[in-house]
Order: sequence, then C-alpha cells, then structure tokens
Amino acid sequence: MYFAKFPTITYPFEINGVLTAKTITDITTNVRIIKEVMANLTSYDEYDIQEGDTPEIISEKVYGSALYHWVLMITNDRYDHTTDFPLTTYELEQYVNRKYGIDIYETHHYEDENGNVINENNINVYGIASVQRVVSNYDYEARLNESKRRIKLISPENLFRILAQFKSLV
Repeated sequence: MYFAKFPTITYPFEINGVLTAKTITDITTNVRIIKEVMANLTSYDEYDIQEGDTPEIISEKVYGSALYHWVLMITNDRYDHTTDFPLTTYELEQYVNRKYGIDIYETHHYEDENGNVINENNINVYGIASVQRVVSNYDYEARLNESKRRIKLISPENLFRILAQFKSLV
C-alpha cells in the first residue's frame, strides 16, 4: 500500500550489455506526512508489543488491516522491523549467544542504584561515589530489547485523516 500510489519513472539499465528501459517505482519521491497533522493529534494510544507481534499484526489488531503497518513505523520513527522491534524470547537468546558466546553472563558494566553507569571506582557520570550493581551482557541486551516494546498508536479516527493527506501528496 505505501508505495502503491507512488509515481513511476523509466530508468535505463544495462542488461547483458544491452541498454534496456524499465519502468520502476520512484522511491525517491519525497513524501512526508504533514508534520502539522501529527502535531495536531492531541493524544496517542500506547501499545506494548507482544511476543511475536509484527507491524502487520499490530496494524491488523488496531486498524483492521495489515496494510497500514507503514503508519505504525512512521509514527514511531521505526524503519526496520527486524532491528527496531523487540526480538522474541527465543530470538533474544539466540542473538545474545551468538554475540557473547560463553561470556553471556559476564559483566557488561556497573550501575548505581538509579541506573546510572558507573566505573570500577564506583564513580558515576556526575562524579558522585555510588553503590555498584553488576549488569551482565545478557541483562544489558534484554533491557535494550525491552526498550523497543512500547509504541505510540494513532487512533483509527485519525488514521483516516493521515491516509487522506498521504493520498493527496502522492
């Protein structure tokens, strides 16, 4: 749906030494959802991504169609569903094992009681001595993964305003 209404261009390709013209979608078209529309939205709903949710699944749940997955991505400044969305528990385990191997539970860094990173001398970034807490490689990666879980949702009513503006832009 996102690229369906984009204009096409004819572009010359060299295929097996022969110059051939192909019609392609012009993805360089600078289409932006008008910032005023997004700024005028008084509220967003929040959604915690569930195990196995994809942008398409969330779009289906919220808007009744998987075709609006791109609205979720743009609303949340997320552009890669493989790195900008949380991994499943299994995927996280696999990722951490590949990245750290046998050092999965080794110390990644130290933190004070407020979550500020501190050095080995128990001094945080503000120069204040603190009690230290060990954060393992696994804990660090799990936190990063969890930080991707909450997203903003545009209400279904406002979705139609955004779609209308998008259509007028392309």
